[in-house]
Amino acid sequence: MIALYKLIDSQQSSALREALTSRERSLEETAEILAAAHVHCYADTSGEWHAIGAALAGSEEKEAVYQELLDGYVQLFAGVLKPYCEMADADLERCCVGLIGAGDALAAAMVRSNCSEADATKTFASLIRGTLKSR
Repeated sequence: MIALYKLIDSQQSSALREALTSRERSLEETAEILAAAHVHCYADTSGEWHAIGAALAGSEEKEAVYQELLDGYVQLFAGVLKPYCEMADADLERCCVGLIGAGDALAAAMVRSNCSEADATKTFASLIRGTLKSR
């Protein structure tokens, strides 16, 4: 199950990297693409990644893998967002941890049919832009 968990995450992160590295963009465009790709990963897996994660809950190995994957996403987000802000690297990384948590919560709400994918994406993009502009 750990291997499947990593495989799904790898597919999601590859799609995200591909969407973000095709050309230079404004902060607004970058935030929209980052948010859309992050939220769509949840829609695309129909909750499978979360179900596998839930099945592995309490496993020390799963927690270590989850932290490794989260660290990778934080680095990805920070690398993509760094050109748009003057925050110190450590500050930006902490902001990215919070943004990823917010994106996960919005995507989970979408999977539970509490909002549409478009609404989750729009809200997440707004949070990304707001976080960088407020600094």
